[in-house]
Amino acid sequence: MGQYDVIIIGGGHNGLVAAAYLAAAGLTVKLLERQPVVGGAAVTEEFHPGFRNSVASYTVSLLSPKIIADLELPAYGLEIVDRKVQNLLPLPDGRALRMHLDAAATRAEIARFSAADAERLGAFGERLDRIAEIIRRLWLKTPANPGGGLGGWLPAIEAAGLAYGLDRESQRDLLELIGSSAGDVLDRWFESEPIKAVLGFDSVVGNYGSPYSPGSAYVLLHHVVGEVNGRRGGWGHARGGMGAITQAMARSVAARGGDIETSAAVTQVLTDRGRASGVVLADGRVLQARAVVSNLNPKLLFRDLVDPAVVPADFAARMQAWRCRSGTFRMNVALDRLPEFTAAPNRDGIDHLTAGIILAPSLAYMDRAYADARASGWSREPIVELLIPSTLDDSLAPPGRHVASLFCQHVAPELPDGRSWDDARDTVADLMLDTVERYAPGFKASVLGRQILSPLDLERRFGLVGGDIFHGQLALDQLWASRPTLGFGDYRTPIRGLYQCGSGTHPGGGVSGAPGHNAAREILKDFSRGRIARA
Repeated sequence: MGQYDVIIIGGGHNGLVAAAYLAAAGLTVKLLERQPVVGGAAVTEEFHPGFRNSVASYTVSLLSPKIIADLELPAYGLEIVDRKVQNLLPLPDGRALRMHLDAAATRAEIARFSAADAERLGAFGERLDRIAEIIRRLWLKTPANPGGGLGGWLPAIEAAGLAYGLDRESQRDLLELIGSSAGDVLDRWFESEPIKAVLGFDSVVGNYGSPYSPGSAYVLLHHVVGEVNGRRGGWGHARGGMGAITQAMARSVAARGGDIETSAAVTQVLTDRGRASGVVLADGRVLQARAVVSNLNPKLLFRDLVDPAVVPADFAARMQAWRCRSGTFRMNVALDRLPEFTAAPNRDGIDHLTAGIILAPSLAYMDRAYADARASGWSREPIVELLIPSTLDDSLAPPGRHVASLFCQHVAPELPDGRSWDDARDTVADLMLDTVERYAPGFKASVLGRQILSPLDLERRFGLVGGDIFHGQLALDQLWASRPTLGFGDYRTPIRGLYQCGSGTHPGGGVSGAPGHNAAREILKDFSRGRIARA
């Protein structure tokens, strides 16, 4: 039987971030991960002989520069490289839209489709950046806690102050981006379908909805608050795959004195007189702690690990009703050669193949994909984003060979008529490859091997309920102080000494590390104020 200051359940990136901060503060920290390797959904593995890739999460932007610096991740092996082209949108008519790192080059690209849109892009970007800066500043802050006294309201006053500091036009933009649909916003700003499609894609990533669904504008905003190597709004690649991020974090935890144990599944959170007191492991061991921190989806924590008798009925009901739906189907493929897109041949170089390649030519196409998935379980014409990280990182594949990530929307988290994803997995995987084939003839013939993760596979392996990459839908009633529910948006729970640090807390999903950072700060406050005694 062990005794620790803090036990952390789940070695995904947020659990690792929390562990690093808590251990650096001098607490005795034990992190338990049920898989043989830490990282959660941010892991790299060999999926075909000689071919390695990020298994689930697959690209970098949202990871906080503060966390990178605080945990000294570059010193522990992390290197992030920029895409040479931000996005590529091949079109069925043989044209293609490239979004470059250089603003002038991007405007020239857009002008081929609409001179008016090229002129408006700068103003749109500036307005989006102003709102994104407010969201960015709130990401590393604890949300308001109504009912927690005056101190609980201070974050709301601060957030209101940030919004009040905007000019009236930007205040209107803020309201629109929080509550409106991405489609409505983009239709108001732009006239050409390609520019609306390449910008609107972010509104359906991990969001089982149409770009015209209310709230989808916030999902778009959620994806543009990050940065890569100081370039805001950009996306990049971690050399060695996403597992390089979490392996660097694990080394940071160890250097700070934290203890990490893998293949250590937790089956129960123990409580004593209304306070969390430790955990029980699948092998029967009991570990005691002053505080227990969960990196799990809130639904899993309170459904599977906590005795219902110690959870207030209303809170338990809300966790049971916590909405998890993402519509995500994930594939990795080993390739014997680079694909060649009809709309973007490789004869002039392959910089465009470092981009996020979006196969969804219009907002109407995305809207139909969602309707299809709701009706039949998956889209007849799905949305696919293709990345080829081996164009930036030759460690992932043998010489002359490549790996590709396929991040596919929309599929139903649960299939209608009681069908199982185990029966539909290969059928839908074939459809995804057929979709790429339409834009890049010969792609299917180049595939040497494939790894397939349906929504059910993502849930089984990574605890992503319904395949939800965010650990809970990014809807207005599941954001900020209401993530996971009002009164407990401050990373605490109704059980004293039990905390949450996963993506089901503010600010939500993506490999940001922000929930782990914020939860650690609140836990350290409770230790410093004597609410938790050290071991």
